[in-house]
This record gives sequence, structure tokens and C-alpha cells, in this order.
Amino acid sequence: MPLYSSNTILVKNIASLVSMGTERSIIELGKKSLLGKAKARPDLVKRFMDKAKKEGFVKTFQEALGRLDSPTPLGYSSAGVAIEVGENIHKFSPGDAVACIGAGYASHADYITVPENLCCRIPDRVTFEEASSGMLGIVALHGVRCARLTFGATVAVVGLGLLGLLTVQILKAYGCSVIGTDIDLAKLELATKLGVDIAIESSQLTAQSTLFTNGLGVDAVILTVATKSDEPVNAAVDIAKYGGRIVVVGVADIHPQRNEMWHKEVEIIVSKAGGPGIFDPFYEYKGIDYPIGYVRWTENRNLEEFLRLLSERRVDVRSLISHRFKIEQAETVYKDMLDNKGGPYVGVVLQYPEGSSGANNYKSLERTISLNANRRRTSNIQQAAPTVGVIGAGLFGKALLLPALKKIPSITLHTIATSSSTNTYHTAKKYGFEECTTDYKEILGNGDINSVVILTPHSLHAKMVCEALEAGKHVFVEKPLCIGVEELDQIMEAYSEVRNSTSSIPLLMVGYNRRFSPHAAKMAEYLSSRRDPLVLNYRVNPGFVPKDHWVHSKEEGGSRVIGEICHFVDTMQFLTQAYPVRVYAERASGNDRTIINSDNLAITLKFSDGSVGNIIYAASGDKAFSRERIEVFFDGNTIVCDDFRRTHFYLGGKISKFKTSSQEQGYEQELRHFFDAVSGRSTAVVNNRDVFTSTLTTFKINESLDKGEAVSVSL
Repeated sequence: MPLYSSNTILVKNIASLVSMGTERSIIELGKKSLLGKAKARPDLVKRFMDKAKKEGFVKTFQEALGRLDSPTPLGYSSAGVAIEVGENIHKFSPGDAVACIGAGYASHADYITVPENLCCRIPDRVTFEEASSGMLGIVALHGVRCARLTFGATVAVVGLGLLGLLTVQILKAYGCSVIGTDIDLAKLELATKLGVDIAIESSQLTAQSTLFTNGLGVDAVILTVATKSDEPVNAAVDIAKYGGRIVVVGVADIHPQRNEMWHKEVEIIVSKAGGPGIFDPFYEYKGIDYPIGYVRWTENRNLEEFLRLLSERRVDVRSLISHRFKIEQAETVYKDMLDNKGGPYVGVVLQYPEGSSGANNYKSLERTISLNANRRRTSNIQQAAPTVGVIGAGLFGKALLLPALKKIPSITLHTIATSSSTNTYHTAKKYGFEECTTDYKEILGNGDINSVVILTPHSLHAKMVCEALEAGKHVFVEKPLCIGVEELDQIMEAYSEVRNSTSSIPLLMVGYNRRFSPHAAKMAEYLSSRRDPLVLNYRVNPGFVPKDHWVHSKEEGGSRVIGEICHFVDTMQFLTQAYPVRVYAERASGNDRTIINSDNLAITLKFSDGSVGNIIYAASGDKAFSRERIEVFFDGNTIVCDDFRRTHFYLGGKISKFKTSSQEQGYEQELRHFFDAVSGRSTAVVNNRDVFTSTLTTFKINESLDKGEAVSVSL
């Protein structure tokens, strides 16, 4: 059962539409071997090889497997009833009939959670079944808009599947003359019934189009085909008028004959899904709309318009629905479709029971599934043996930390919680958890669980850390601890209250893994007998991250200073065995677009033992160059660590080396240490002051950047 958030509404699906082409391609790609997937996406293979050169093959391969292993919910177009509404949602109320769109949201499932901008109220005259075609409708509508047509224009639609037939009807509703073409005679017949002016078999397209337009050519061609051939594009060039437009809505090879394009000055446009807003997290998830005066037709306003066309009977979806199945039949239906049985398929609707759409029925449903009914309960929260609940399972967690957790034999993986039902069930089965849930508070309230691992987005860390501490759990949270000073104060207060109220103090540890790397351990060994303060230089070449990425958002990621530079501050704390007392930082003064200024920094730290350290964080470097390099100068000696793969020790005129076969950044070691400390097998080497000081230091770095002066660091 999915858990809705403040920015989403919970919907009980009544109907969802199967997108044959898209869903078939997803399933077929998923069934391919690793080699098959590599052949299908050579662009990703290149990125993999570039990353492997820098960070090692094993680590990169693990990350790639984590991505490939993420289950993809099928479906992106549905309709149902709003059951619960998030506190930031004001357009909808429980009980509203809504059309929903979006991959990962409007899936084939009984219950879904959908952001505000990805759903609209269903008009009275439109059925749930009709409204479930919303996503396909706005894809067709946006394709029509991309053609920039005027009244009375003549348009050819190439490919009369579900998307093409919707496009034909939208064009007719907007006053265009429409030529439809396909190789399937049954689809040509259906297009004729739906109002196409002339339905032409593909082999006759050029000749018949010439006759229909009196030799002028069509104003636009909209390609709604799925093919690897370049024939549709070349045919479109042939029939287009001088200065005509070709809009690619489907998947077609775009390598037309240049001479004919040049001669006619034909324009090719690739339509992007349902319109402006698609894949923009600020628009789709946060609900930040584009001003209508600047962007008239967003994907949400396109959805409203498509529903209007349905309501006014300008578009007929019912005639396009060839099959209806109960959701319980879905597995058989997909198998038949993939095996080309039971067709021909045009519009396929999955139906859901309507009787359980009330809020009370929803609240009575379980959000937790037990995968091992024979587990033993101890109900002792501070028991020695670590019993673990994990909150969150994104790409990073599945690539590195969950595999590391699975390797630790001394712990019990009890429950995993994510907001996605598909993700939590799949991940729980793969890594051997006893239970899975979509409500993380099930973990906090479970007396069997004494340790919580938090792998959620940055913005959720502080809230969950406080709640876990208050529940008496040992807490391991992936960095950063939090993203704001107020949040840090709340965590420190929560930790203090727990420490003062119980004799058994929970551990709090942040995922600063580098201090647990074998390379860091070797460096610390050589530094343990030093006499003088250290001079450190930590150079980082992290790579460019686009300005609109969530990590730059103050509300979500905090910044790369908070989300990543915290690692390097902690590593310096570990090597010096001291705390920062003063920090000064400067950013580059670039255009803040191709070079994001706050991603190119020079930071100087002064430590309590007299040591000084520089962090050079340069996101504008070459990806082929090494990512991290640490240089330590002390007592006439030098230590250099390159990417946690090779460490050189220059001591007394002699050179010694320490190498590992791949990059060893300490992920598994940090988790083993945490659980050894929980069970009492070892003493924690990270204390609360380490955690709080490194976090505060990142905030002070940002303060120094803003003020342009050195800033003191003091808890």
C-alpha cells in the first residue's frame, strides 16, 4: 500500500490504460541479458566505462546493477477516486474523480500516489474508462501543438495505432483536414469511422496525398509509428509542402534524405511526451506551475483540454477500446500480448473493483507484508544482537549499502520501508528482509528492531533521525545528517533528551565512509606518532551536476557543500584527530551555468590542534582525471592517497606503497563498525561531537561563502 506525502494525493484506481508500444518495449528490455541491454543503450555503456576508469570496475558495476535491478512499474495513465489529499494540495478533495498521468505514478495498481500537477478532475460526462486514456491523449495533443498549425491546415498522420487515432480526432476537432495512413486495413477502416478525411494504405501515401492537396503537399506530417526504419521520415519529407513540418511523436529513425529536406526547407520536430513540465521535478512533484502567460499549454493544462474534448464528444475513446480485463488477469494479458495472442489490440483497459474506494476501507488495509512468518520476536529494543530496519532504498542504497548490509552475518535484516510498494517488496525479497512496508513508522514502533539505517533523500534525514532517536533506536544515517542549522539544533536536542532519559544511550552515526577506508586506516597509523600539526590538501574533481538537479535545491539537497563536502571535512577531522575552529571559503566567479560557482570552491580549515587543511572542490574538471587526492605533510614526511586505490608514503627519504585492487572507500567497513558497536563487540570510534561538528562546519562554509570572510566554528 503506497504512502502519500504532503505533495501528493492517494488515488484508488478504477481503470488504467495499457500503452502497448511503451510497455512492450519496457518488458522486452527488462528480459534482455546484460549484453543485450548494453547493445540497446550504447550511450550508457560509454558512461559506464568513463566512470569505471575513475572509480574502479567493481564499484561502478555494483552501481550499474543497482540501477538495472530497480523494478519499473508498468503503466502511466489511469483514472480513479481521490482517497486522501496531502496538506500542500488545495485543488482536490477526497472523493473527487481524477484522471492521472505519469510514469511511476499512474501505474497499473489498486492504489497510487500522484502529485497535483499530474492529475485533473474528471468532467461529469466522462467515464473513468475514458479518462484513463489521459496520458496518451496529451501525448497526441502535444504532438499536434508542436506542428504549429492554423485553421484549415492539412495534416498527414502516419501510423494509426491508439496514439495515431487519437491524433486524427484531435486534428479534426481543431478544424484540420486529415490524411491517415497505415499498413493495417482494419485501422484504416476504424480511422474512417472516426472522421479522417482520407485513409490511405502506406504504399499509396505519396500519390494519394498529392491528389488530395492538389500537388501542394501537406502542411504537416505527424509520425505516430514505432519503427527502426527511416521510411516513414522519408515518406513524410516527400509529401510535405515547402516549409512544412514533420513532428515525430512515436519512435522512428530520423535520418531523412538531406537533399529533399534542403530543397523544401522542411523542419523536423521531436515532440516530448505530454508537453512542458514533463520530467521537471519542480513542476511534477513540487507542484510549481509555469505562469500561463508564458507557457500556455503545460502537461496539466493539456490534460484538462483533452478531458474537455472527451466531455464534448469531440474525441471518441470508447471506439478505440478493443479489450477490457480485470486487474487480476493482468499477468495473463501481458503474456498473451507479448506472444501476439488474443489480438489485434488497440486500446486495452484494466479494470479495478470500485467497492473498496472509501477512505475507511483504505485505512484498514495493511501497509506491511511479512516475508518470513517463522521469525522469532524478542521485544527487547536494546538487545545486543543488531536487528535492523532500513528506511529508503534508492539507487545509492541498492548499489552500495544494501549489498554491504547483506554481507554482515551478525545482523538480522528485519524490515525495509520505502514509499513505493513495488520497490519495497522487490528489495525486501532480494536482500532477505523479513518484512517490508510503505510506512517507515512501522519500523520505529516495532519493538524487535533496535537499529535503524536511514537511506532516504537528504531533506528527510533530520525528521527521521529525531523520530528514531526518540524511539530509542540506534541510528545510522547516510550523509548528510541534516541540511539546515535549525535541523541540527533539533537533532542535538533530541539526542540530549534521549541521553538524559535512559541509561542505554543509542548510537548516532553518519555515513562518512572514507574514514573507514583501508587507505585512511593506513594513513592514520602513520600519523599516530606525529609531533607537529598537519598541513592537508584535499582535491576533489566531482564532475558537473546541472543547476536544476535536486542536490542544488536548498529544500531537498541543501547544496553540494552540505551533501558531499561534509565527507572531506570528516576525513580531515579523522586524520587530524581534531575539530575545525575556523573556516574560510571562496567560490569561482563564472557564469553560474556552464560552471556552477558554488561547485567550484577553495576552502581553508583551521583545526583545534593547529593543523590547517585546504579543500579544492572543482566540478569543472575533466571526468578522465582522478576524482579525489589527499596530500598530508608532517614532520618532514608526506602521504599521498589517490582515489582510495593507491597510497604512497614518503617517509625519511624512502617510499612505500599501499594499493587495493579497486577503489576502497569504506562502505562495508563503516557498517560493520556500526553494528559491532551496537552489539558491544567494539567501541564506537565516532562520537556525537564528531558528527555534529562536521555537519556544523558545512553550514559555516556556506556562511563564509555568503559573507566573504572567515567564520568561527563552535558547537
